[in-house]
Amino acid sequence: MNKEILVDANTFATRVAVVEDGTPVELYVEQEGSERLVGNIYLGKVQNVLPGMQAAFVDIGLEKNAFLYAGDVFFPGDQYDGLEQLPQSRKITDLLRPGQNILVQVAKDPVGTKGARVTTHITLAGRSLVLMPTVDYVGVSRRIEKEEERNRLRKILHEIKPKNMGVIVRTASTGKTKEAFQEDLDSLLKLYADIDKKSKKGKVPRLMHAEQSLLFRTVRDLLMKDVDRVFVNDQKTFDELREIADVMAPKLKARILFKDSEALFDRYDTEAKIEKALARQVWLKSGGYLVIDRAEAMTIIDVNTGKYVGKDNLERTITNTNCEAAEEIAVQLRLRDIGGIVIIDFIDMDREADRNLVLQTLKNAMKEDHIRSHVFGFTHLGLVELTRKKTGRSIGDTLKCTCPYCNGEAKVLNPYTVFNKLRKQTLQVLKGSKIKRMYIEVHPEVMKAMETLMKREGALFPEVPEGSFYVRANESMHVEKYIVKPLPDRRVQEVKKNCKVMK
Repeated sequence: MNKEILVDANTFATRVAVVEDGTPVELYVEQEGSERLVGNIYLGKVQNVLPGMQAAFVDIGLEKNAFLYAGDVFFPGDQYDGLEQLPQSRKITDLLRPGQNILVQVAKDPVGTKGARVTTHITLAGRSLVLMPTVDYVGVSRRIEKEEERNRLRKILHEIKPKNMGVIVRTASTGKTKEAFQEDLDSLLKLYADIDKKSKKGKVPRLMHAEQSLLFRTVRDLLMKDVDRVFVNDQKTFDELREIADVMAPKLKARILFKDSEALFDRYDTEAKIEKALARQVWLKSGGYLVIDRAEAMTIIDVNTGKYVGKDNLERTITNTNCEAAEEIAVQLRLRDIGGIVIIDFIDMDREADRNLVLQTLKNAMKEDHIRSHVFGFTHLGLVELTRKKTGRSIGDTLKCTCPYCNGEAKVLNPYTVFNKLRKQTLQVLKGSKIKRMYIEVHPEVMKAMETLMKREGALFPEVPEGSFYVRANESMHVEKYIVKPLPDRRVQEVKKNCKVMK
């Protein structure tokens, strides 16, 4: 597999795309309005303790208080089994009290009306290790598959692990020596000691440690041995990446290359592919397509055969489409960074063997994803359930905002509905008035609707038989917007040439 990282940087934004065999599979953006809070550590103050929800609200200095579950409250030396939360056996009232100062880390960015989700389970990531100062645990990345290497790494960790603290070996650590791990660990321990010391005094709430920049995370988390090249189109960014790599990944530093091109994302048609990936509908090579819809609680993906009609066998056509869709879904989840619950409605299959094939195809495709996920299988309704760890905002949430016209419903009023609103408003203006002429400006589609209705009904405003309505189509106007106002005599000749007179 050919794997490249493209870094497109300018004064206003930095974009990083991971490209595998010419296809962008991951995208990260750092720009104004996309600030990431995940990983930030705050000294917060407990505001409310809610026994009924087994949770607490914590003031960390943001607009909305952060949410802390009882299962996310860890104390030094707690035994940890690799799960995100401890069993919900301890009561929140026994763990926290209002007014208490507490060190927390953001686990999930604020989304919509929800504040950030936080945990006392602090994690500090280095190139080789993840330090967990509040729990007692030793772990090895699941992506390191060779059992012999896993055992070697566990042995090293047990030898260097501080008492009552936890460490996890990262994927990039395969083959590293005990000395290399110790150096990384010492750096992380010093960082935590500084945070802990600063938390003993000073104002509350306040930020104690900010997660590293996108460039730093690119080297730390993405620049692995399987990356062939890293192309950067900005000299300053190129120099900064090389400096970071010089410390964190010196053996891979030479793979970072400068490419003086503002259109770096045109390589492999990356720009166009990303634009398509942000669309609701995603076409498959066979002619089938996916429809991806985001809801508050989950993401729903529908699979359709589209233009693909197969050759000679209906069952084979459906199974082939579903298998292709399964592979593309795995790509889209990575590229869009969709997390949480995902429901997939594959095309109905009658044979158990076909369903198992599609399910296995999906599981195999999801193995390429470094974000933890779990495919549960088919439900009684024939839907596939999976979860993908959700931390922050998806790319769609980062690059887009709620439509100010439809408020996120992804629908607008049809032209006939708009006309009915316009008509009602016009009649209200004319009620009890001596005005007989009105100027109306609408979207062309609304104009068409008005012409259709006038042709069929004979008049748009039969209540005003003596009235004249000068209607102009404006292509730049939103379909739901319109202008209705009295037309003075002196302006009639001025607007007449651009308007259609209706009754």
